[in-house]
Amino acid sequence: MTDSLVLEIDEVIKTSPKRRFCESVDLSVVLKGIDLKRNPDMKINEVVELEYPPKNKKVKVCVFGTGEFALKAKEVGADKVMDAEEIKKLSGDKKALKKLAAEYDFFIAQADLLPKIARVIGPIFGPRNKMPITLPVTALDRLPDLIERLRRSVRIRMRDQPYFHVKIGSVDMSPEEIAANVRKVMSVVRSKYGDIHYVDKVYIKTTMGPARKIDVKAVS
Repeated sequence: MTDSLVLEIDEVIKTSPKRRFCESVDLSVVLKGIDLKRNPDMKINEVVELEYPPKNKKVKVCVFGTGEFALKAKEVGADKVMDAEEIKKLSGDKKALKKLAAEYDFFIAQADLLPKIARVIGPIFGPRNKMPITLPVTALDRLPDLIERLRRSVRIRMRDQPYFHVKIGSVDMSPEEIAANVRKVMSVVRSKYGDIHYVDKVYIKTTMGPARKIDVKAVS
C-alpha cells in the first residue's frame, strides 16, 4: 500500500530549490477550536524523541553540575559542563546568558544545584523555554541515556496561538524516515487531545522552500 505521507515528503524535497547547505525539513501544525488564553492547559510543551534524528545539525546539550555529576557529564560527552561558580559569574550579564541559552538546545542540571542558580538563569532561560531538566545525584547512572535521548529530540512548544513549528528532519534523510518523525510528533498531539480532530492544517517545508499543505489524514 502506498504511503501518501512519504510521497508528499518526497515531493517537498524534490521540488524545493537546491541550496549549498543541507536544509532542515520542518513541520507546522495549526489547530482549531482551542482558546489558549482561556485554557492554557491545552498548550503543548513537550520534548519528543524522534525515531530518526536530523543529520544536518547536532543537538547540543549543556550540563550544570559539580563533583561526580560534572565528571560523569564530561565522560559521556556533554557539549559543555558548568559548575555553580561559573554560572554565578554570569549573574546580571544578559548578553552572556542569552548567548548561552541560544548556543545549546537542551540543558540538564544536577537537581540540588538548580535552586542555587535559578535566580541567575531563570529570567533569560524561562521565557525561552530553556530551563534545565533536573536529575538527582542518586540517579547519576541515568545521565548518559538522558543526554543521548535529548540528542534525538525536539521540543514542541505552543505560545499564545494554537499552532507550533518544529524541525522533523533534513533533506539528506529518506522520506520514510521523515514520515516516521512526523507521525511521532503527531502522536503527541493525539495523546494531548485524545485524537486529531483539533488539527486544522498541516504543512511541511524545507528551510527556504515553499510550504506544502498535507492532508491531515495522511499524518494520523
